Amino acid sequence: MGIDPGITRCGIGVVDVDASRAAALVHVGVARTKTSLATHFRLASIAQEIRHTIETFQPEVVAIERVFAQDNLQSVTTTMQVMGVAMSCVGQARLPMAVHTPSEVKAAITGSGTAGKAQVQHMVARILRLDTPPKPADAADALAIAICHAWRGSGLLGAGDDSQITVSLSGKVSSKGTMTRAQQIWAEAQATQHRTGAVDPRWHRR
Repeated sequence: MGIDPGITRCGIGVVDVDASRAAALVHVGVARTKTSLATHFRLASIAQEIRHTIETFQPEVVAIERVFAQDNLQSVTTTMQVMGVAMSCVGQARLPMAVHTPSEVKAAITGSGTAGKAQVQHMVARILRLDTPPKPADAADALAIAICHAWRGSGLLGAGDDSQITVSLSGKVSSKGTMTRAQQIWAEAQATQHRTGAVDPRWHRR
């Protein structure tokens, strides 16, 4: 199950991935809230939708996209609040959870950590063998996050060994085994993010 946190639209997607890495759509939706509501009511509504999805589809693991600092402080604050609510729901369900950066997700889905939303949507539709990309973009992003984790299988929080592949704060990549080409792309995307700092490279000022 993948979650793309957002206070107005929170994408929620569930996929089934077999041993051959073939992915199939199980469920996709968007938890929407009205701007006229107080924030705590909006968060409660999103939490209810996340809990309902978990109870209905019984995912084995939940992956959430990591929030980055942006120019719009209000936007990132509310998005982080949604991320916290989502993490709480996953914890209450006693499920393992992973957090992935936008660059990791893009690299996993498209092969490029700097891909645009249209590219991600197109590839999600192609991977899941859908006639058209899921709408809105938040829905496609949630599915992309779920697929990313299913393919990568690392980054679990609270585990004794989070991953067979590790990336140091300086961006050095190390692996306990031989990495596949896809794993190399993921690792490099994460390493690049570490080297450029905590802020998503898209928001660096020139």
